[in-house]
Amino acid sequence: MKRFAVPVIVFAGLLALLAVGLKLDPRRVPSPLIGKPAPAFEASSLHDPSRQLSLADLHGKVALVNVWASWCASCRQEHPYVRELARRGVPVYGIDYKDARADAVDWLNTLGNAYVATVFDPRGRIGLDWGVYGVPETFVLDANGVVRHKHIGAIDDRSLEDEILPLVRRLRAEATK
Repeated sequence: MKRFAVPVIVFAGLLALLAVGLKLDPRRVPSPLIGKPAPAFEASSLHDPSRQLSLADLHGKVALVNVWASWCASCRQEHPYVRELARRGVPVYGIDYKDARADAVDWLNTLGNAYVATVFDPRGRIGLDWGVYGVPETFVLDANGVVRHKHIGAIDDRSLEDEILPLVRRLRAEATK
């Protein structure tokens, strides 16, 4: 009887871990960047390779950094919400992640360019520093360049109205105090 007890206990433990894991939301992966300064970068602009963009270009204002790619189907689904954010006066900066420059420029020309500026990250090095493991991902930065929120996956109605816009309003109010 004892020889069956250990395997049964181990099996029950594994089942318990699996049950807990299945209840977790994969879009709720905590970012180690929350509450810390955004990782510095300097890279060429998507539209003008001779122009360098850096994190300093974002300082002084509440802004979003949206990591996207032309090959990403979810990014296409999300893009109207990125345009809506820009229409509402939220500065959105892009990181074009592991993409071909010509494809990304064509994509923006077709769907509309809502970005204040877009950094070209063909090898994903900037994305790696930001902890990106898939696209789209969106970061909300406060006026001091501190990451205050990370949204994994495509922005939708709920995340726009319930998460991102209220946070942007709150951070703007904090910045004016």
